[in-house]
Amino acid sequence: MRIDKFLKVSRLLKRRTLANEAASGGRVSVNGRAVKPAFQVKVGDIVEIGFNSGAVKFRVLEIKETVRKEDADKLYEIINE
Repeated sequence: MRIDKFLKVSRLLKRRTLANEAASGGRVSVNGRAVKPAFQVKVGDIVEIGFNSGAVKFRVLEIKETVRKEDADKLYEIINE
């Protein structure tokens, strides 16, 4: 699945266009490398999203095309470092 779509489906970012802009702007990295919106994310990848106030780092646990709001947080696990 594309990283921009995963970020939207997992509800880490509200809209896919926002996820696309974040990846295009170099604020999304997977396994330590900056990626473009079309990057194919896989289970086990470590993703980091940079925000103005800091960053969020998480591991991809599952990939689904659609998911209910209540189950969105089961797609990833936040990593504290």
